[in-house]
This record gives sequence, C-alpha cells and structure tokens, in this order.
Amino acid sequence: MKRILLFVMTNLAVVLVLGVVASLLGVNRFLTANGLNLTALLGFSLIMGFGGAIISLLISKPVAKWSAKVQIIDGTGSADERWIVDTVRGFADKAGIGMPEVGIFPGDPNAFATGAFKNNALVAVSTGLLQGMTREEVEAVIGHEVAHIANGDMVTMTLIQGVMNTFVVFLSRVIGYAVDSFLNKNSERSGPGIGYYATTIVLDILLGFVAAMIVAWFSRQREFRADAGAAQLMGRRQPMINALARLGGVHPAELPKSMAAMGIAGGIGKFFSTHPPIEQRIAALQNAQQV
Repeated sequence: MKRILLFVMTNLAVVLVLGVVASLLGVNRFLTANGLNLTALLGFSLIMGFGGAIISLLISKPVAKWSAKVQIIDGTGSADERWIVDTVRGFADKAGIGMPEVGIFPGDPNAFATGAFKNNALVAVSTGLLQGMTREEVEAVIGHEVAHIANGDMVTMTLIQGVMNTFVVFLSRVIGYAVDSFLNKNSERSGPGIGYYATTIVLDILLGFVAAMIVAWFSRQREFRADAGAAQLMGRRQPMINALARLGGVHPAELPKSMAAMGIAGGIGKFFSTHPPIEQRIAALQNAQQV
C-alpha cells in the first residue's frame, strides 16, 4: 500500500510541477481561436514527455531506498556485507565507473541498479537473493547490475520513455483536434468541443499502451546486454547462466514500479514485460561467443 501511495503521490507532484512550467512558458496555450498552434503543442509535449521521465530518473535513488526499504552498507559490517561491497567495487573498477552505493533490501530473490549518473548510482540486492544463491551466482547478479550502470541503461531508458511520451501527447492532441474539427465543421462554435477531449483521452490511453510496448522491447534488449556484460566482468558466462537458471525456479520479488525495469527479473505479459523469458536469456548467453 505504501508503494502504491508513493507512486501516485510522486506522479501527481510531477504532473503539477510540469503543468506549472508549461504555463509559465506559455506552451499550454496551444489551442487558439485560429486553430492548433503546433509549435506550442510541440513545446508542451516535450515538457510533459521528457519532464516526467527526467524527474523520475533524478529522484530514482532516494525513492528506491525508501520504497524498497534499502539498507545502505559500507563494508564495515559483517563478512557477507564486506564481500558484497568488495564485489561491487571490483566490478565498478573493471567497468570504469565510480563506486556505486551498495544496499540490501528485504524480500524474495531480486536485485536492481538505479541512479541518474554512472558515477553516483545504487546497486541493491535482496536478502532472498543472498540466502538462496551461491556466492558465485550472487556475484554474477551483481555484475549484471553493474553492467546496467556501465551501459548507461538508466539514462537510455529515460530518453526512450521521454520520446515515447512526447509522441503520445503530441499525436493524441493533433488527432483529437482533427476529429473535433470534422465533427463540428458546420458549427459556428469556437474552441475545442467534446470530440477533442474524448478523442484525446482515448488516444492517450491507446497510444500509451503502444508506447509501453516499445519501451518494454528496448528494455528486454538491454537485459541481454547486461547478462553479457556480467559474463565479461566475471571472465566467464557459466555463473550468469547458473544464476538465471536458479531465478527461473523461484518467484522473484516485486519491485516498485519506478525501478522494476532495472531488476534482475520481472515484468508481466509477453509484450509489456521489461525482461525476456529466463530461457531466452540463458540461450543468448550459451550461443554467444566464448567469454
């Protein structure tokens, strides 16, 4: 319940902030007496499309820590904690990125990486992952998450999401205006009517689904790259294959929506899943060139 409330409140706050920015810049006045101002609409679409995605990226670390109950560790605790921190440090050095923050969160087997910058990211693993996997398998999962950071996946997915959001906002309003103009071509009424608002709402939903499928497809490709990255960081692919095989036999922990795409496993539905099926990921590693 807390995660749902946080998700809703965060999104409401983002929409409010973006609405104020659009109003101050005047781009929210794209519907004029002379028709649709495409330049203003494009500006409005860019703000609404990229604004939310960028804000979500910038606040991803604190939101992840709070929503997943991540406990940050620095390697001064138990032997296991020291090993986790040392493993992350070794992979970060090998990948050429700054040392991420490291954390542990309660729950079933899973892990995630998040953060707006390569040199100021967060890698977190679940208690279920640590308890249910061998050290070698945990090491492979950590390598997978470090590979996400080194590949710049968080920023890449943010940009893709921003582009998709922009198209959804722009196209739905252009088509909505065209439909409304057609329905009221013989009317003396000025300004948009019910046809515009109804069409825009419907298209926001329908195009949003299409955009989500496109973003999910890119996310799945990124997972294959992170699996391969983990194999390269370890110098061999078998540990990553073993980790994936073990994940395929357990129920992965549910992650907050804001970071679900950055987990080691997750996603629902064939077209909306952020992660490919485990068997496809294993096959991709097995068929890759020898690591």
